[in-house]
Amino acid sequence: MKRHAVRLVLLTLLPILLSCTSKVKKPNTSVISRKQMESMESSPASIITGAAQTEVYLPLLKGKRVGMVVNQTSVIAGSHSIDALKKLGVNIVKAFGPEHGFRGQASAGAKVQSGTDPQTGIRVISLYGSHYKPTKEDVSGLDILVFDIQDVGARFYTYISTLHYVMETCAENGIPLLVFDRPNPNGFYVDGPILESKYQSFIGMHPIPIVHGMTIGEYAKMINGEGWLKNKVKCNLRVVTMKGYRRSMPYTLPVKPSPNLNTQQSILLYPSLCLFEGTIISQGRGTYFPFQVLGAPELVGKYTFNFRPVSIAGMSESPLHQDKNCYGLDLRKYDTEIFRKTGQLNLQWLIELYKAYPDKEKFFDFKQSKQMNNFDKLAGNETLRNQIIAGKKESEIRKSWEPGLTAFKEKRKKYLLYQ
Repeated sequence: MKRHAVRLVLLTLLPILLSCTSKVKKPNTSVISRKQMESMESSPASIITGAAQTEVYLPLLKGKRVGMVVNQTSVIAGSHSIDALKKLGVNIVKAFGPEHGFRGQASAGAKVQSGTDPQTGIRVISLYGSHYKPTKEDVSGLDILVFDIQDVGARFYTYISTLHYVMETCAENGIPLLVFDRPNPNGFYVDGPILESKYQSFIGMHPIPIVHGMTIGEYAKMINGEGWLKNKVKCNLRVVTMKGYRRSMPYTLPVKPSPNLNTQQSILLYPSLCLFEGTIISQGRGTYFPFQVLGAPELVGKYTFNFRPVSIAGMSESPLHQDKNCYGLDLRKYDTEIFRKTGQLNLQWLIELYKAYPDKEKFFDFKQSKQMNNFDKLAGNETLRNQIIAGKKESEIRKSWEPGLTAFKEKRKKYLLYQ
């Protein structure tokens, strides 16, 4: 009977469907290239994130006491993933927040306190306050942990460091980890020096280049597979992969991943500009266009463009060169497609501004400039700083990144989930 009813409905709709399709001009597939076909089949609008595929993972969460590592980027159909999953009956008992906090409102580098989320009543444990790694007590009472945070694909962006410590705690306490995969907006290239072990820190934990070209799910697989967790423990890991994603496609993030990466321009410039956090040069913190400009007061007379950092709550309360005019480069309209075409970071800005800065001794003095990070930790070695000081050409600097960069590209192949 059911089959007969379906047949009647189809027969009724068939003339209407044929009428509609006859009015649509069909593409001449005989003249569409393979590249064009791939683009049609896989565009940013067609991406279905891991978090959006509730039908895949809800059975894994049913009847479980769930913890979630999330922030403001953890969104399912416009709602925070915690809110969305609670409505679907998931028993979420704890949440964990990375740098910038559970709701993404804390400034860069600001310690975040644990507490209770007023919107849900869920206990929120900060992983950027008194400790980076969840303790045994933090995960007690959990049957499974979910990691759902949008990354930007740069080694010094701390969400992947939080991922490392979450995986380590899960492995040590026998708790499975479910990672909801999301696109990498800088996933189309791999570049930069490989981090040396002596410069390991929370802004660089693994021997990878500055731009690694992997999604958060792929990166989790690499952490596990390469034995990077303490005592080489293995996390019981499952990645909910995306549909329709190709790492070569442009992707604009629907939610800003942190307060100072507030535009797509800043996200694409970030891998090149974050190195300046270890110098005397401002990257625009204290303006509404951070990571889109570079400058310092001492460059007056050498550049006409200028900006004035001020204290901005939730972004930069005490920015470098606060209330002083900074002169330098305006990159707000820089063609970021160049990164896609060359597959390379921009090193010329670093070389240029070092040459232009009058007091060379102060350029890399991050303590004097009250910047957050040591340049060598950001670069992953002391070599890059010494090369800039020595006046090395970009071609010479890039040559020194080999054979490590090529070896990394080969190593990452076995962890890629999207070709």
